[in-house]
Amino acid sequence: MRQSSTDQITLYGEVLFDCFNQQQKQEQVLGGAPFNICWHLQALGANPIFISRVGKDKLGQKIIHQAKDWGIVTNNIQQDENHPTGQVQVTFMDDEPNYDIKINSAYDFINQSQTILPNPKGILYHGSLALRSDYAKEQFQKLVDSGDWDIFLDVNLRAPWWDKQSLTQWIKQAKWVKLNIDELRELGFKQTDIETAIQAFQTEFGNEQVIVTQGAAGVTVLTADGFFKEIPDKINQFIDAVGAGDAFTAVYMHGLIKDWPIQQTLATAQLLASKIISIRGATPNNKTFYQSLLTTDSQK
Repeated sequence: MRQSSTDQITLYGEVLFDCFNQQQKQEQVLGGAPFNICWHLQALGANPIFISRVGKDKLGQKIIHQAKDWGIVTNNIQQDENHPTGQVQVTFMDDEPNYDIKINSAYDFINQSQTILPNPKGILYHGSLALRSDYAKEQFQKLVDSGDWDIFLDVNLRAPWWDKQSLTQWIKQAKWVKLNIDELRELGFKQTDIETAIQAFQTEFGNEQVIVTQGAAGVTVLTADGFFKEIPDKINQFIDAVGAGDAFTAVYMHGLIKDWPIQQTLATAQLLASKIISIRGATPNNKTFYQSLLTTDSQK
């Protein structure tokens, strides 16, 4: 059974391959924050809509094939004859990923006129990376203006691919904003007490909820009912942190459409993020990976 349009989640932005060099062998793993989130939401039964663009090349065909195999509807993954499928070279410093993001990738050229959205409403998720060009900013704003959206902004600051003026506009039009503690500081909210910093952010931009992740220290969320916190259990097996934040975001949005209590949403979101840290890359290839979360879902 399909959910109603008010419960529909639409994700806009990049799909690409994260490329890891492991013992002189390159490993390619599907990635891109919007696609990672779509992957998780599909496994959780949310049937999201995914809007992106890939090249007419082998990597693009591989993305479409793997998305279809996972059950994702691909009619809004556009194909581009002039630009290649996105790639990111991932390296690590002190266990934290660093990203070399290729320019002029197909996802930079998502065309609003080619989207297929019979009923453009519900939650619209986006980050900042796929809006790094003037063309992308213009096309995205056309999408925003064409529907009745509640916007979830994921502040993924990837230097040099963002500017404060555009980001401020996107923050102001978002109902929910998620960012990490470093990004909160980089945007100028440097108060020593994190709750004071988050409150200042919410006061300036007027968002309904502000979600700040803090790595091993957990997450702090400001809602209309005040602050909520969740600290994850100790990680038993650490492979890499790629996509952990996206896993958190996927469950958070799933909790929104399921109307879960915020504390249960945070606990479940932290659970998936911790599980993702135990695998290479951001997208597990077996839906049994999600079984504990689906069990939790059925109990809510």
